[in-house]
Amino acid sequence: MKRIFSNFYLVIGIVFLVWLTFFDSNDLYTQIKQTAKLKSLEDEKSFYTEKIEEVKEDRAELMSDDELLEKFARENYLMKKPEEDVYVVVDDAEN
Repeated sequence: MKRIFSNFYLVIGIVFLVWLTFFDSNDLYTQIKQTAKLKSLEDEKSFYTEKIEEVKEDRAELMSDDELLEKFARENYLMKKPEEDVYVVVDDAEN
C-alpha cells in the first residue's frame, strides 16, 4: 500500500481526477445538467421550427385566397362587416 502512494505521478493523477470530478467549475454534475439542458433546448428548437413551417404554409394559403382570409379573420379576430353583429358564446363547461 505504501508503494502505491509513494508513486508521485499516481497520487497527482488521482488528486487531479478527484478535483475534476467534484470540485472544478465544470464538474461531472454540471456537465450532466448542461447536457440535459442542451437536449431540452434542441427539442424545443425542433418544435418551434416545425411550428414556423406550419405558419408559413398557412400564411401562403391565406394570402392566396380572399374567402379563406375573411374566414380566418372572422374566427380568430372577431372581425365583422359594418352591417353585422357578432355574438360570442362562451362555454362554461371548459372552466
